This record gives sequence, C-alpha cells and structure tokens, in this order.
Amino acid sequence: MYVDAYDFDKTIYDGDSSVDFYVFCLKRHKKIILGIFKLTIFYILYFFKLVHKTKVKEVFFSFLSKIDNISLEVDKFWEVNKNKIKTFYLSNDNHNNDIIISASPEFLLEPICKKLGVKDLIASKVNNKTGKFLSENCKGIEKVNRLKNKYKDIIINNFYTDSYSDKPLIDISNNAYIVNKNKITKIK
Repeated sequence: MYVDAYDFDKTIYDGDSSVDFYVFCLKRHKKIILGIFKLTIFYILYFFKLVHKTKVKEVFFSFLSKIDNISLEVDKFWEVNKNKIKTFYLSNDNHNNDIIISASPEFLLEPICKKLGVKDLIASKVNNKTGKFLSENCKGIEKVNRLKNKYKDIIINNFYTDSYSDKPLIDISNNAYIVNKNKITKIK
C-alpha cells in the first residue's frame, strides 16, 4: 500500500499545536497558569538530562486536569486555528491516502484530521483528562515503529516534515521533503 505521510506541527500546521492549544486554554481558563512553576522545574531537569522528555510533556499536559470538557475545548480550538493549516496541504483536496504521524496528542489532532479527510493519524496517546502518556512519545524511531506495527506492507511514497529529527521516516520513504514555512525542498 502506497501512502503519503506528513509530520503535523510546523509541517502542515503553522506552529506547534500543543503550545497553541495551551495558550488557547489559558485565555479561557486562567487557573492553569499555576502549573507553569512545576513545568519550569521539569524543563531545567530535562536540560540537565535528569528526566525524560516524556515526563516533561506529561507535566506540560497536566493542565488538562483543570479543564472540565476537553473535547469542547479542542473543537473550539480548531474553529479558531483551522486557518493555520498550510495552503500547500489544503491545495490538494484529496487526503484519503494521507497518514499524519506526529508527536502531538492524538486527542488534539483527531478532529482536524477528520475534517481534512485524512486516511489515518498516528500520534502520541495522551489521556485527555490527566495529561499522562498512554504510549511512547511518537517521535523519531517511534514513528516508524508505530507505522510498521499498524501497517505491515506500507510504502511511503512522499514524506513531508519540518525537521531532520524525522530521519527514521525520511530513510524509509521513496521521496522526502523539508517544509520551511511555505517553502518545500526535496531532500530525497
């Protein structure tokens, strides 16, 4: 099975959807600012390689526990932010052969992927009530592992990313492209 695969943040979405979602929620739920102190401590610990990145992300997403209806917040977020999907992606109106592979939370990306008609989404599984990771952070080699576990005979025809941290996916793709803002450069 041939597919086109895309990273999400900074590739087809102009920005980091998790950070944008946090800021969106912060404007609507001021109390979540209290978690910034704990997050700062964990970023420092991560900088000194004393904690794993997944733990830092769990602390970041712990703000979810302070919000009653996350599904409603996600829907409202995409009403406001759907315009941040890049035009190069929107210009192709047929996405039923596309797979989005992202480190962002599945619960956050699912609604926009459905609206776009994306074939499948592979993303980090995060409890939308607690912020706890239910899977490995879907980054680097984990993206390939998750893809291969789900699809045994898949061939990525075209892969789009904003970062060489996606080298494991670049390596298994027929063609690969780096997306920098609206500029697309073939790298393989």
